[in-house]
Amino acid sequence: MKVLIAGGGIGGLTLALSIHHHDPDIQVEIFDAVSEFKPLGLGINLMPHAVRVLCDLELRADLSSVAVEAREFAFFTHRGQLVYREPCGIFAGYDYPHFSIHRGDLHQILYSAVLDRIGADHVHTDHRLVDFVQDENGVTANFVDQNDAARGSYSGDVLIGCDGLHSVVRKSFYPDEGAPVFHGINMWRGVTRMKPFLTGASATRIGALYRTGKLAVYPIRDEIDDEGNQLVNWVAEVVTDEQSPCDWSAEGELDDFYPIFKDWKFDWLDCAAMIRNKDMVLSYPMADRDPVDRWTFGRATLLGDAAHPMYPRGGNGAAQAIIDAKTLARLLAGSTDPVAALHSYQDARLKVTSEIVLKNRSAPPDSIIELVEERTGGEAFDKLEDVISIEEITTIHQGYQKVAGFDKESVAEDI
Repeated sequence: MKVLIAGGGIGGLTLALSIHHHDPDIQVEIFDAVSEFKPLGLGINLMPHAVRVLCDLELRADLSSVAVEAREFAFFTHRGQLVYREPCGIFAGYDYPHFSIHRGDLHQILYSAVLDRIGADHVHTDHRLVDFVQDENGVTANFVDQNDAARGSYSGDVLIGCDGLHSVVRKSFYPDEGAPVFHGINMWRGVTRMKPFLTGASATRIGALYRTGKLAVYPIRDEIDDEGNQLVNWVAEVVTDEQSPCDWSAEGELDDFYPIFKDWKFDWLDCAAMIRNKDMVLSYPMADRDPVDRWTFGRATLLGDAAHPMYPRGGNGAAQAIIDAKTLARLLAGSTDPVAALHSYQDARLKVTSEIVLKNRSAPPDSIIELVEERTGGEAFDKLEDVISIEEITTIHQGYQKVAGFDKESVAEDI
């Protein structure tokens, strides 16, 4: 069997490694539009359900060497008052850790593993997919380079669209779908070199998006210098009519969002100083697509952001692509009919990920803070239990974990 993978991001590389892991006799060919892989994006969280897949691929030591193993989730109001905290990963009794990591570090780990296990001759850079044709015997994909010159045609048994938010494969299925849906929220993402805060491994959310603006803050590299500093990732979310380009490398302007957070200085974290002292800042809209009822058309299917682009909340963007990859690889390796395997993959993953897309819009994990800020009118509280009960908090938090698939029971199940 020969599998063509359009897209060499996290989903595409994990798919290639997973296929090789389950059946090294399956030939994989990876294609990406970039001429050279470079570090892209900033921090991401890998919850235990995704880390489990990467551990099965024998990448745990590589991840541990560069990532921060998160110890806790912590939720605060925009006044810096603690609403809720709980341990995560190993510290919460999971068999697998929760890693906070730079996306570039994760991608490099996956890419290095592909080169080592599968070979550089199976990775084709400067190959942008333009179209494909298929029949009962196979699928043929056509590529061009960055100057739109033909790069050749490649044939295989199936084509997997791992080509992201602007997927060419998806567009061939849904030519009238239009642009990603912007929901009136913009994000500014940055990294800052700074001293550890809280536990030094806390994944924090601060503030209520629709009342005060929101920050997500967590470290992604430890001991980056002789002074014990960390590289800390932060994401500022603001309700606005101004939409940034859907481009992960688009630069952001401090003046567009900093005034909202300029007074956020707490005894445990000076948010304003953290933002001012950033190494870089990127801007990206909170955009996704409405779930569709079909990913698989004949010998082609979708994976990751091409299949189910979602709000980057709850660590689910990369995680769901990784789980897609594991599921699809297992089904391809266990079947003599690759088309049937693509349909089985769709049956296993489409409904689950559609629910996460909608949950991320309506009730993300930080809705706990939204509820507290709403009930207090944004004022400081004296006793949290007068505002919200611990039972209500845990119901919200554990409910999201269940939908997203990183509750303990789901992580322990076979994928």
